[in-house]
Amino acid sequence: MDVSRDFEIEGYWQSYLNSLPQGQSWPAEYQVWCFGNTKAMADELGQMAKAGLKIATCSLLWEHELGGEKIPELGQINIVTDWDGHPLCILETIDVSIRNFSQVDDRFAFDEGEGDRSLTYWRESHWRYFTKICTSIGRQPSESMPLICERFRLLYS
Repeated sequence: MDVSRDFEIEGYWQSYLNSLPQGQSWPAEYQVWCFGNTKAMADELGQMAKAGLKIATCSLLWEHELGGEKIPELGQINIVTDWDGHPLCILETIDVSIRNFSQVDDRFAFDEGEGDRSLTYWRESHWRYFTKICTSIGRQPSESMPLICERFRLLYS
């Protein structure tokens, strides 16, 4: 991220803090990230989260392990950006679980907010997405591949 983008993110964070009622405090730390791995995906899903339509997401545990990334934690504050790094909204992580691909249910698929919000749509689109990731990291996709399933609430947009 460049200096101007860092400044934009910090300004967005300060705007959020200034919007809070007097005396309310929040952690000084936050994560900055975008959804997905393409501009179209990041921008579309970021806008859905900003509108409150997307209140869940998932990622492949193997990818986190390979990259040495921390698993999201309860109470984690996230500034979600578009692909270009412009802030869209602030989310708070309210639930994190590790589930096999086959264990994702109708409710989680609906909360992800994508497509027609059905489990059938979720399984088809996420199978394609995770197959590409598995291939790129040398793993075999399977019904038992572990996913980090995260729910969040919209704090600011």
